[in-house]
Amino acid sequence: MTQPIRPRLVLVGAMGAGKTTVGRTLAEAWGVGFRDTDLDIEGREGRSVSDIFVDSGEAHFRGLEREAVVAALSGHDGVLALGGGAVLDESTRAALAGHRVLFLRVGLSDAAKRVGLGVSRPLLMGNVRGRIKQLIDERTPLYESVATLVVDTDGLGVDEVVEQAAGLVEAAARD
Repeated sequence: MTQPIRPRLVLVGAMGAGKTTVGRTLAEAWGVGFRDTDLDIEGREGRSVSDIFVDSGEAHFRGLEREAVVAALSGHDGVLALGGGAVLDESTRAALAGHRVLFLRVGLSDAAKRVGLGVSRPLLMGNVRGRIKQLIDERTPLYESVATLVVDTDGLGVDEVVEQAAGLVEAAARD
């Protein structure tokens, strides 16, 4: 019987944590593919995440996101990055059980610097720093609940985060 296809690593975390950048770099280092569920949704819908939020609403987007995550968890064997809000859905959190999930933890200051003014981020309208703080505070317990590994990204460059992540994955694979 063949082994089911499953990601080598799933990345979760708040916007600005570096999921896409770190994910691409890890995938390249490991010689595997990289997949981002937000990009999957945009490709399928033919419009940006922002446009989906504005035109169809957050509930519609979350439904698309749930489908994209389930498809990627069973159809991708490389590095998978989930959108920051994917863990809000209970069925998505359940689907992550049994997968190697890395939470890229980021604090408010670093997240705000990395996100900038958040023009393309639909959940950041208005007070950007205040909204990022609210999202981090609300979602961190959910990220922690699905994570099997954690890297604190504050003050680190991409290469340092990738090095820590790779080390944790290698150690976990030995266990």
